[in-house]
Amino acid sequence: MFNLTSDQIKESNAVHTTREIHQQPVVWKELVTDLVEQQETLKGFLTSIYKKHDTVRVILTGAGTSAFVGDTLVPELARQNQQNVQFESIPTTDIVSNPTEYLFKEIPTILVSFARSGNSPESVATVTLGQEIVTDFYQVVITCNKDGQLAKNIQGDDKSITLLMPEKANDQSLAMTSSFTSMTIAAYVLFTEDVFTKDVATQVITSAEQLIERLGNTVDEVLGFDFERIAYLGSGLLAQLSHEAALKMLELSGGQVVAIHESSLGFRHGPKSILNDKSAVVLFMSQDPYTRKYDLDILQELAAESGMKIVALTETKDEEVEKLADWVISVNTGTESLSSDFHLALLYIIFAQALALKKSIQLGITPDNPSPDGAISRVVKGVTIYDYKK
Repeated sequence: MFNLTSDQIKESNAVHTTREIHQQPVVWKELVTDLVEQQETLKGFLTSIYKKHDTVRVILTGAGTSAFVGDTLVPELARQNQQNVQFESIPTTDIVSNPTEYLFKEIPTILVSFARSGNSPESVATVTLGQEIVTDFYQVVITCNKDGQLAKNIQGDDKSITLLMPEKANDQSLAMTSSFTSMTIAAYVLFTEDVFTKDVATQVITSAEQLIERLGNTVDEVLGFDFERIAYLGSGLLAQLSHEAALKMLELSGGQVVAIHESSLGFRHGPKSILNDKSAVVLFMSQDPYTRKYDLDILQELAAESGMKIVALTETKDEEVEKLADWVISVNTGTESLSSDFHLALLYIIFAQALALKKSIQLGITPDNPSPDGAISRVVKGVTIYDYKK
């Protein structure tokens, strides 16, 4: 896997992380099959809510990587959906500390909780606050753990549903990988009319399979440049995806690599000052012709400067990009163009996961537990939840 032998993976304490990155196409296949079987029930649940109210607010929420699922999805969901449904992404960590800034009594609300374990204290507390504050309150729990508190709490509640991810998606490593992409796909299929369960899903999954098998050499070449800082850039939802990409590097390097994220246009407005001769920049390029112009502009600007190295991810082979970037990775191996940057996001993040994994190993850190001192943990600890008084 990614040019690592079984012995190397075991010696590096990277068994879970490596497997969970590598298994994603298999997990996606199982997930898509499950979603097809549940489609009538899931769509019926939402339709019944939409019919009751003139306007419905949908809050996508979670903490850390789970929050970034919502961040990545909202631009695409907002673009596709009807006007009476308002999509927002708000972290549980914001809602819990400032509930009256985000939860409103008179606005019908569907809270979509993304959760690997379903036991994070902020996630459980957010639900409690929603139930206390919002009159017409509904829940969608998208989780990888059927035994988690979020899933248990809504059993028998006809105003709530649970979407359980395939068992393999319940990542055992500290960093979320297959859980992130699986929950992203599940929410996308639930809230859009786009058919991600036929030809497009097959194309994305096949491209992911092939990307995973050929990614090892490029990742090793990038790691030949001993970067100490990395910036992930993109536009639109890919700018949101870059937050998750940067977090993977930060987590798996135990904080030894400074990792930031920004939009392609926003990078010039201060964050670009991070660059030095120990920096790498990874650019997630849009497939939209208009948006892509701005990605190309920052790529040209960075290519004219010296010291740093650039990795560009594109949908298909692009000669102009190849002249500018040090490494170019094209991700779509199908014959048809993918219809949106959402599909590219599922493929682009695999590179970021694999790069973080192998950087962790290069640094002598154990990817399955890159924080042995307990500074961060699989399920967050040390959070005090205070009683809310209206």
